Amino acid sequence: MRVPLEWLQEYVAVEVPPEELAARLTDAGLEVDSVATVDPLPGVITCRLTAIEPHPDSLHLWICQVDTGGTREQVVSGAPNLRVGQVAVLARPGAVLPGGQEIRKARFRGVDSEGMLCSAPELGLPGRHEEGILELGPDTPPGQPVSQVLGLEEVVIGLEITPNRADCLGLANLAREVAAVTGAPLKLPGELEGGTTVFPATSQVHDQVGVTITEPELCYRYVAKIITGVRVAPSPAWMQRRLEAAGFRAVNNVVDITNYVMLETGQPLHAFDYARLSGPEIIVRRARDRESIRTLDGVERELAETMLVIADREKPVAVAGVMGGEATEITGDTTTVLLESACFAGPSVRQTARQLGLASEASLRFARGVDREGCLAAAERACRLLAEIAGGEVVPGAVDSYPCPWVPVSITLSPSRVQELLGAEIPPGEMVDILSRLQLQWEEGTDGDLRVHIPSYRADLTLEADLVEEVARLWGYNRIPAVFPPGVTGEAKLTREQRLEAGARQILATSGLYEVVTYSFISPQELIRLGLSPGIAVRLRNPLREEQGIMRPSLLPGLLQVARDNLFRQQHTVAIYEVGKVFHQAEPGPHESLMAAALVTGERPAGWNWAATPLGFFYLKGILEEWMRRWGIELEFCRAGHLPFLHPGRAVVLRAGGREVGFLGEVHPEVQRSCDLPRRATVFEVELRPLMTLARLVPAYQPLLRFPVVERDVAVIVPEDVPGQLVQETIAQAAGEVLRSIQLFDVYQGEQIGQGRRSLAFHLVYGGEDHTLNEEELASIHGRVVAALGQIEGVLRQEQAPEIAGDSRR
Repeated sequence: MRVPLEWLQEYVAVEVPPEELAARLTDAGLEVDSVATVDPLPGVITCRLTAIEPHPDSLHLWICQVDTGGTREQVVSGAPNLRVGQVAVLARPGAVLPGGQEIRKARFRGVDSEGMLCSAPELGLPGRHEEGILELGPDTPPGQPVSQVLGLEEVVIGLEITPNRADCLGLANLAREVAAVTGAPLKLPGELEGGTTVFPATSQVHDQVGVTITEPELCYRYVAKIITGVRVAPSPAWMQRRLEAAGFRAVNNVVDITNYVMLETGQPLHAFDYARLSGPEIIVRRARDRESIRTLDGVERELAETMLVIADREKPVAVAGVMGGEATEITGDTTTVLLESACFAGPSVRQTARQLGLASEASLRFARGVDREGCLAAAERACRLLAEIAGGEVVPGAVDSYPCPWVPVSITLSPSRVQELLGAEIPPGEMVDILSRLQLQWEEGTDGDLRVHIPSYRADLTLEADLVEEVARLWGYNRIPAVFPPGVTGEAKLTREQRLEAGARQILATSGLYEVVTYSFISPQELIRLGLSPGIAVRLRNPLREEQGIMRPSLLPGLLQVARDNLFRQQHTVAIYEVGKVFHQAEPGPHESLMAAALVTGERPAGWNWAATPLGFFYLKGILEEWMRRWGIELEFCRAGHLPFLHPGRAVVLRAGGREVGFLGEVHPEVQRSCDLPRRATVFEVELRPLMTLARLVPAYQPLLRFPVVERDVAVIVPEDVPGQLVQETIAQAAGEVLRSIQLFDVYQGEQIGQGRRSLAFHLVYGGEDHTLNEEELASIHGRVVAALGQIEGVLRQEQAPEIAGDSRR
């Protein structure tokens, strides 16, 4: 919000320098983001007349040579008070005077003129009506900005008004704030002081217009006044200057007055051309099906039935709280004005403005909340200005439809509670002084507590804590001492789930993966690239952009995006992981899961004593196995069904505790191409909470064997479609508890074992708890293993004789 200091000083006699005022307001919670000096007359400078001669083809024009501070320019003027040596005001080509006149280079009867010598009225100087050009002091140097010489420069303070302080969007309430902060006296106009004018129900205005509110929950109050005999013309220069300094474009006196009063009070107003309304009635209602309106910006807008409109008996004439309609706008032919001052529900206005893509100064104020008690006062203020400036005659009375009156609010403030919350010893007398400076009426109870009555324009004060904040910000946040909070602080501990989540991140990071964090909002196209339906995702009702229209049901889209970006930037090896939440459609509502996922592509670079290692399926499988070993979980790698984003022959489903917990596999070539990945990539994704339930944080103790173990290698030939996991489980179950470990160390396929078969070689370690296993026991175990393998079409390819650990293996 741009606040011209000169305008503000009309309402509060503040005399501190602008920079100090800005600092005090910021300390009090009203952030000032700029203090700027604005020239209201750019391109208008001082000049000295050095020569004057008659125009050769005119009796009333003169050709003047002027010095503008080192340069000579020629100007044609018809002013009666020209003389050599005079210091005057020159508007150069490109300058725009307060009346809207744009200065251009001109040619008068064959003589060029480089601008215009200006009079006091042309410069918009208040109280100066003398004829002829404005004459400045003889010591005034030429070439100076006239605003600087005449003291017309505007100091404009830029404020960042927070949503809770909607009252400060009006200069009158901002003046109250400045008075409270600086102690300067207020001097508000009578209409802005507060109070309500009561008009008789039979006042004359009721004969000319009626107001009907069909949606009282969306329109709390609607005030209508009528002004006749209006003469539409440009606004006075002082009003135009103030509006432009505040960032508003001057239109005409009627529209400018509504904007001026809105800036004064924070109450948006709208002026209708009364003669262009259909019938003497204003109806506040919802829009009807397929109804539309051409707004003041000249755009035809389709209205939804949820939108509130201002209508006459035939059609909508304004979008309530947002913008008026072109059909009833003020024009040069307008003579009778219907003035609207209303209070609309903030959420309704905010939603309508967003749906129409039509933000305005009015919608900003209504969305944050306006003072419904101030509607009539703002209307009265505008009527007085319309009478003074536009020559209008105000029809006595007002139509005031007020279905939802404001309910006065009183809050009890305990001085001891103030000191408790702030941790500062503030004397009760200072608290009372602060409340009085804020114009908050109060009365003291028998117990010493204060009963504070909240004015209608301070809708942000609803709790005792709000009043404590008011005391704190005016007393000074910087005066509150830094102390430790009272009481005994408890020891913060992580939950089991938090410890396991942190542990998972640490395991993945120490395994050589880099953590990434990607957006939870993704595009539906990301799922389509994976071969998944966007219907499984949770869709956002109001996304910031279409590319982030759904919530991710998997971490893979983000990892694939990061991998692609890094590969395109010549990062040949990518090894990343993410731990985060995903979201699915479920009954009765969206379901949220905690997941961990990883992606690798490329190879681990070679070192001086090791070769380069491809990063692929078995690299990630090893990470998963080490992770589950640390958590004490037995993870099964099972043949995967149809996962459209994974290679059908290079993917497995992960199972633990009898349920599926994730998947591991190579990205499908089609997905790889659609995601613009230049090489193969392998991924896994697991659900963490089921694994956390199974995790054993305290390792189980296993005593060391007291007797030697026996090692044996066996090679099993099985059909190639039999999973190695099944073969390993079959051997383990048949061997029983004496099998201490089993490890696959070789896989072979070739002509020696036949087409469609493969050989799996396992290293077995046997050991008894109370004795060394003998040949008979080993033969029995071996027989059970052979019989069990036969059930899955497995036969031994070769067998090595047992030996005692410590001997050399054959």
